[in-house]
Amino acid sequence: MPNFDGLPTLLGVPFDEASSFQRGPAAAPPAIRAALRTDASNMWSESLVDIGAPGMFGDAGDADLTGDPRAAITAAVARVMARGGRPVVLGGDHAITWPVVRAVRAHHPRLSILHFDAHNDLYDHFEGDRGSHACPFARIMEEGLADELVQVGIRAMTGHQRDQADRFGVDVIDMRRWTSGVRPTLQHSVYISLDLDALDPAFAPGVSHREPGGLSVREVLSVLQDLRVPIVGADLVEYNPLRDLDGVTANVAGKLLKEMLAAMQVVR
Repeated sequence: MPNFDGLPTLLGVPFDEASSFQRGPAAAPPAIRAALRTDASNMWSESLVDIGAPGMFGDAGDADLTGDPRAAITAAVARVMARGGRPVVLGGDHAITWPVVRAVRAHHPRLSILHFDAHNDLYDHFEGDRGSHACPFARIMEEGLADELVQVGIRAMTGHQRDQADRFGVDVIDMRRWTSGVRPTLQHSVYISLDLDALDPAFAPGVSHREPGGLSVREVLSVLQDLRVPIVGADLVEYNPLRDLDGVTANVAGKLLKEMLAAMQVVR
């Protein structure tokens, strides 16, 4: 693996064994990479950063998940960071965020997480599985892997998850607060976790858990473009190619990834 010298660095994590409803996100990393580089668009961000120019981002390939997949994910991210990369992880289901953040936290004693999602993913366990994709942020907060967790786009909260959010001091900007004008503010360098079902299904039908009433692509882009704290890592998760319609969601994922890479160049 080469040295990445501070570059945002892609890492595919083809894992969906913790999905609770429908498998498919394990097939997402190559589809997202292809959408990023599609000839139907160009590699310039809206802020006029040419992501396609040499030396703008690295690519560490896909993680080898042989053996214990969670340990393998943490180790793969740690290798990227040891070589100077800022990991941009392509999932995969949302369970990958817990082992990814384990590696990121080792380099960042103060860390905020900005989490876009329809769901809180704060269950103590889901269907008996504490490693489910419905649980990663409970594990992250239990382990003290983040100092601040801000969740945006939530619209499928349960009473248990409200209790969990209160327990962990999570700032939940659900869609009612969002439409009233509340926007995230962050105290520390940030890790971004972007679940594509944060978007309304009209914009991103290719997810396993479609939840109407969500964010638009423009709203998510605006948050990314307005960040004023360093972005130390990110993931883009829960794209399910088996549920997509004519590649619409892949195209959205490619656009979000391009703007995320650009934001990591601008805010360092």
